[in-house]
Amino acid sequence: MTELRKRGAGGAGGGDPDSTENISDKEADGEDRLGLPSEGEGDLEGDCKADTPDVPPSSDNTPQCLNKALEGLSSRWKNWWIRGILSVTMIVGFFLIIYLGPLMLIFVVMSIQIKCFQEIITIGYRVYHSYELPWFRTLSWYFLICVNYFFYGETVADYFGALVQREEPLQFLVRYHRFISFALYLAGFCMFVLSLVKKHYRLQFYMFAWTHVTLLIVVTQSHLVIQNLFEGMIWFIVPISIVICNDIMAYLFGFFFGRTPLIKLSPKKTWEGFIGGFFSTVVFGFIFAYLLSQYQYFVCPVEYNSETNRFAVGCEPSDLFVMQEYTLPAVAQNILRWKTVNLYPFQIHSIALSTFGSLIGPFGGFFASGFKRAFKIKDFADTIPGHGGIMDRFDCQYLMATFVHVYIASFIRGPNPSKVLQQLLVLQPEQQLSIFNTLRNHLREKGMLPPAVLEQ
Repeated sequence: MTELRKRGAGGAGGGDPDSTENISDKEADGEDRLGLPSEGEGDLEGDCKADTPDVPPSSDNTPQCLNKALEGLSSRWKNWWIRGILSVTMIVGFFLIIYLGPLMLIFVVMSIQIKCFQEIITIGYRVYHSYELPWFRTLSWYFLICVNYFFYGETVADYFGALVQREEPLQFLVRYHRFISFALYLAGFCMFVLSLVKKHYRLQFYMFAWTHVTLLIVVTQSHLVIQNLFEGMIWFIVPISIVICNDIMAYLFGFFFGRTPLIKLSPKKTWEGFIGGFFSTVVFGFIFAYLLSQYQYFVCPVEYNSETNRFAVGCEPSDLFVMQEYTLPAVAQNILRWKTVNLYPFQIHSIALSTFGSLIGPFGGFFASGFKRAFKIKDFADTIPGHGGIMDRFDCQYLMATFVHVYIASFIRGPNPSKVLQQLLVLQPEQQLSIFNTLRNHLREKGMLPPAVLEQ
């Protein structure tokens, strides 16, 4: 049929082989199976089965011991117990990882990032695998490596200056880091262009966009999580715990008291759960911030010690983590009968974090629900029984990480002497000497140098 069309077109005057009149039956059928509207079709709501390719349903991987122990319960209560047991297990694991230190937390964040990327890319592969797109999975993972190299190379340059200064190969990589990153990405871009197949142009560009949006959502924001960690473990632990608390409390309030649907994208979400989760999370965040603010291990920036080749967490706590006295408003004084209260300033910031995590954070989950509904799947994967995939648990965390990073940059972070020193150590000796002389003259003009130094 295709050959007849080509010959017919050639006999009619040699029409453009790429024109719509010369599309093969197989090609047109390919677009129909994707649910792509033809030129005469209106924009229809994509609820019918033909609009979305079928994705194989996730399997139930609940441990047999749990299934046997809960077999007498209704599906609603069985799911409640499974989610509860696995939630407690994950929380215990989370605090164990915190105990193991910052390096382990970085590895865990990177592992979660890779797993979330794999889950989203796998959905695309399952949907479109019958088209046998050339290099789709290979290029997806290649771009993941390129983007990680770019972001974590920047981190090495920022926080490991002393190590870079010692190792000559690292100096070369840091000096030309952005050029190398761009060259790596450019190689992947050229590979994609070379992989284009006439029958699948549109679909291949869909999947190219799919991969890049996934990188934006997963890799960029997981990098921000690690950036927050370097500001102090409290900026990592409290926001994550806030989202976990909100998720749990919203589920519990919705399970026992939920009556009013909240949003169509997520029919099981209720206003009762949303409101109950908000107030519970604000209280939890306030108390949890108070507890962690007392320990240097949590409040000090995470820094690399070049002498011990280990991460060090020790400093003189900033004013943010020093108890201060605040005068209450007159209305609060009349109610509480107190004129002043002693708080850590970070507790006040925790209210802002909890408010965002409770009111805006869930929209990350709603976004994920819309994505899953678009492809008629319940969960991203079946990694965690009762919870779905890793991405199902971290859909709100990524949005929270971005907010915390912006919040720190806007309201908290000041000049970081340690980071400036790390950057100075990477400079050439002549540049270091020039900066030293400039700084000495500046301090001399301000009268901050002792006489002994001025005489030298």
